[in-house]
Amino acid sequence: MNIPGIGSWPARRARMTPDVIALATDEEELSYTELAAKVEATARALGELGVAAGERVAYLGQNSVDTFVCFFATARLGAVFVSLNTRLAAPEIAYMLQDSGSAVLVHGSECTELVRAAGPASSGVGHVLTTEELRRSTTMHPREVSWPDELVPHDDAVLILYTSGTTGRPKGAVLTHGNITWNTINQLAHVDVLSTDVALCVAPLFHVTGLGQVSMPTLLKGGTVVVVPKFDAGAFLALIERRRATSFSAVPTMLQMLCDHPDWGSADLSSLRYVIYGGSPITERVAKAWLSRGVVLQQGYGMTEAAPGVFMGLPEGAVSRPVSAGVPHFFTDVLLEATDGVRSSGPGQGELLVRGPHVFAGYWRRPEETAGARTDDGWYRSGDVVRIDEDGWAYVVDRVKDVIISGGENIYPAEVEAVITELPGVVAAAVVSLPDERWGEVGCAYVCQRPTQGSGEALDEAALRRHLEQRLARYKIPRYIEFCEDLPTNATGKVLRSVLRDRAARAHSSPDRTETP
Repeated sequence: MNIPGIGSWPARRARMTPDVIALATDEEELSYTELAAKVEATARALGELGVAAGERVAYLGQNSVDTFVCFFATARLGAVFVSLNTRLAAPEIAYMLQDSGSAVLVHGSECTELVRAAGPASSGVGHVLTTEELRRSTTMHPREVSWPDELVPHDDAVLILYTSGTTGRPKGAVLTHGNITWNTINQLAHVDVLSTDVALCVAPLFHVTGLGQVSMPTLLKGGTVVVVPKFDAGAFLALIERRRATSFSAVPTMLQMLCDHPDWGSADLSSLRYVIYGGSPITERVAKAWLSRGVVLQQGYGMTEAAPGVFMGLPEGAVSRPVSAGVPHFFTDVLLEATDGVRSSGPGQGELLVRGPHVFAGYWRRPEETAGARTDDGWYRSGDVVRIDEDGWAYVVDRVKDVIISGGENIYPAEVEAVITELPGVVAAAVVSLPDERWGEVGCAYVCQRPTQGSGEALDEAALRRHLEQRLARYKIPRYIEFCEDLPTNATGKVLRSVLRDRAARAHSSPDRTETP
């Protein structure tokens, strides 16, 4: 397909103009004028399906132009976009469709089998259509639909992103129009985004990082976002050179794969002005590899509930502080709360409390969990222990919560443990993190079984893995499984995860850690 500008990027004006390319892939491109028209047509098509203000529209698919169009069209209607993780298992998708009460599900053709297995109709979804079907419907001339007479308020919900919950069930974090807007403003205050920028959107759009860290700021400034459906290190290095890309955001695993690729030394990275990463600190080896190519990495720290930015490194200090999470964003307030309840803005160490116009509205239909995530005076509890040094730069010390971050994906042990204990004969289970050179962390499960009686057979690892594969996304399945007679507990019966982490480290100190988690 021969499209002007595809392959070698044309000269572009350094200001916001309607004919500048807003979104592009190797197959298509949309100018800002064309994007506006397509969003309007898509909104009308969704309206024909009965989508109105406050209704939920679920989306399941790889990064694509359609993802952005459907998101903006949903927002245009005052409805709520529910972005689903393509790496999840069918039962997880089914749960989220039912929990969100989504009226419509739009999905990429690559997810057809996953959608069929999830059975959206049984979850109350009234309309299921592919992105191709949605596109065809926008070429028709639908009857007029009722548009809101007033602009959508900033405190209205626009996006639900599911995060794994400590209770074993994912919960939907509700982000408002205001949350997305203020996060974008924070990014623009922190990073010199230009109207001539060409940003690569490779971070998945079912995570808030893919939307909030680079894509939305670039679009607000009138730059170009090149949408990357799937990450491949060699192809991505070639894309940076071919597109003369100026920026992208990624997780540390991606950055390591890039600098370990055979094409790393020959790839032209001279166009890159900034690269933002987050999810976990990067190793010194990888940081030096990028610095040796003249690229400064800016670490960002945040969470879905903050849309996502809280801290980010500054180019001037990132070189000397490669593992620091940086300094707070401009419109972000932070405090450190010590174990005795004393608060300070630093220097010091304590649980990080966050406040600002970008902090989420709450968890979807979970008022108790929403209240539990906030202090009495309105600060969001991050669950992370952070240290702020004298110079104002922050470092993530530990997590109060037991989340495992593997390749940029959050894995909550309670969710995995709940699935393990579904099996007959399993008395208890505990999943802990284990450091991994490539993925940052992987899971190690400790499983206790009842003694077998008569002809009963003990559960083996293969059977357990088959069960997990049917119920959970692949990345959530523990890398290691250990069967044990009991779990170490304290006097109140609480599992001593620190003991299990030490045990896992001793048992798997030098594993081959190259396969996908």
